[in-house]
Amino acid sequence: MHVRYSYLPQQFAKIDDLLTELGQLARSGDFTLGAPVAQFEKRFAELIGTRHAIGVGSGTDALKLPLAALGIGPGDEVITAANTFIATAGAIHEVGARPVFVDCDDTFCMDVAQVQGAITDKTKAIMPVHFTGYMTEMEPLMQIARRADLPVIEDACQAILADINGQRAGTFGRAAGFSLHPLKNLNVWGDAGVIVTDDDELDRKLRLLRNHGMTNRDEIACFGYNSRLDSVHAVVGNWLVGQTEAIAQTRIAHATRYDAAFAEIPQIRLPPRPPGRRRVYHLYMIFAENRDELLATCQAAGIEAKIHYPIPLYQQVGLRSLGYRAGDFPVADRHAKEIITFPCDQHLSTAELDHVIETVRAFYSRAA
Repeated sequence: MHVRYSYLPQQFAKIDDLLTELGQLARSGDFTLGAPVAQFEKRFAELIGTRHAIGVGSGTDALKLPLAALGIGPGDEVITAANTFIATAGAIHEVGARPVFVDCDDTFCMDVAQVQGAITDKTKAIMPVHFTGYMTEMEPLMQIARRADLPVIEDACQAILADINGQRAGTFGRAAGFSLHPLKNLNVWGDAGVIVTDDDELDRKLRLLRNHGMTNRDEIACFGYNSRLDSVHAVVGNWLVGQTEAIAQTRIAHATRYDAAFAEIPQIRLPPRPPGRRRVYHLYMIFAENRDELLATCQAAGIEAKIHYPIPLYQQVGLRSLGYRAGDFPVADRHAKEIITFPCDQHLSTAELDHVIETVRAFYSRAA
C-alpha cells in the first residue's frame, strides 16, 4: 500500500465551484489587493480571533514585516528556536537583525526556561515557533517578555487553530505570522501568508509595508515591500477557510489513533501531551529507536515518512556566520537523530493509517 505525504491532488480533486469563482475573478480583472483579499482577511481574523488580518506574499514575509514595522534592523537581536525551519531565522536576517537561538524541549518548541539567559541589551524581540502545530509555553514566555519590555512575534506558520486553554495561536503576542503554503492546514495555490494583530497602529504600518509604502496610487509614506496576497490566492483561501476546523479535527483524530498504537511499542516515545493544549498536527512527529532503519523500512513499504529535520538549523552551512558550533543545542541535536514524521493529513483512510501502524509494529517485532 502506498501512503503518500502530499494530499493536494485529493484536496483539489473536485473544484468545479472553485474554478467558477476563479473565472469570475478573471473576468473582473481585480487581481491586486482585490475584493477577495479583503474578504479573506476578514474571515481569517474571525477564525483566529483578532481585530486585524493582513494578507502578504508568504509565511516568511508574515514574520518579516512585523519586525520591520517595529523598527527592528541591523545591530538588533531576535531570540528564536534552534530547531525551526529556515524561514524563521531568514525573516530575522532579512531585516538585518541577528537570530539568537535557544534550545527546544521535547514538545519541539523553544525551552522557555532558557529565554531569559539569552536576552542582552541588543535583544529587540522574541519570536517563539509553534513547531509542528504544538504551541510554545506562551504564558511564562509572555511574563519574561513583559519584564524585559520586549515585543513577541509568534511564528504560528504551522499552528492555525492550535490553542492553550482555549486561547489561540496568534493571539498572545504583539503580532503573529501564519503560512498558507500548499502543505499547511489552510493553504492556497502557492506561497502566501497572513499577519494577525490587535494593534490598530501596527495594522496601519503593515498595510503600508506590504504595498511599497503606498498610501494610495500616487503617494508613498515610506519604503516598503512588494508582498501582497494575490487575489487568486485569496479566492482559494476563501474556498477552504470554512473547512479549517474540520481539517484540524480530522488531523487530531488521526494523531490520536497513532498515539494509542505507538504508546504500546517500547521503542517509540511520544512527545508530551499536556492537558489544556490543542495540537493541530501540521506534522505528526515521534521519537523512535533505530530511526534511520525504521525510516528505510517505512519507505520500502510505500510510506512516505520524513525527518523534520535531519540537520539542525544552527548547524547548517548557510548559518555559520552566526558563530554556533555543534553541541551548542543538545536537545535539537538529539531530535535530529530520533524524530520521524508520518503522514497525518485529513485525507488519509483508516487503512492507510493502519498500514503505517502495522509497518512500525512489525519493524520493532523483528528487531526484538
